[in-house]
Amino acid sequence: MNKLWAPWRMEYILQEKPQGCIFCDKVKENADRQNVILHRGRSCFIIMNYYPYNNGHLMVVPYRHTADLSSLNAIEREEVMQLLGLSCAILKQALKAEGFNIGMNLGRVAGAGVDDHLHFHIVPRWNGDTNYMPITGHTKVLAQGLYESWEVLRPYFEKLGE
Repeated sequence: MNKLWAPWRMEYILQEKPQGCIFCDKVKENADRQNVILHRGRSCFIIMNYYPYNNGHLMVVPYRHTADLSSLNAIEREEVMQLLGLSCAILKQALKAEGFNIGMNLGRVAGAGVDDHLHFHIVPRWNGDTNYMPITGHTKVLAQGLYESWEVLRPYFEKLGE
């Protein structure tokens, strides 16, 4: 059995969980850089993962608060797929991503950190991006800071509104 080690996520796991829904709360604020929101669409938005598995780890999130995948309407489903595709194209161009893991965790037992609001993960990958550091040093090397990544990606997502 292969194991995925992500010891840097312990900060997230052990922290006191805020009241309310982080996705609903963050998108209501007018602080996109602070909240690492890259794009606001009609029915969904794109936000960076604050505890990423890799640089450029994004999430596509419907505005509507729901945990039920089957409750997404046609407009939401279409925009989720559109934003997943656009995000991959932007990550290829901006960060030279060579592949992607895309998915979601439905429910706490499936690994959802936020289990009451659907969100779709996009994790960019590069040939050789899994190295010895997480295994021997229990350390994940992220080549760029979260806000620096936001600064690199934001201009690409701003073009979506044009």
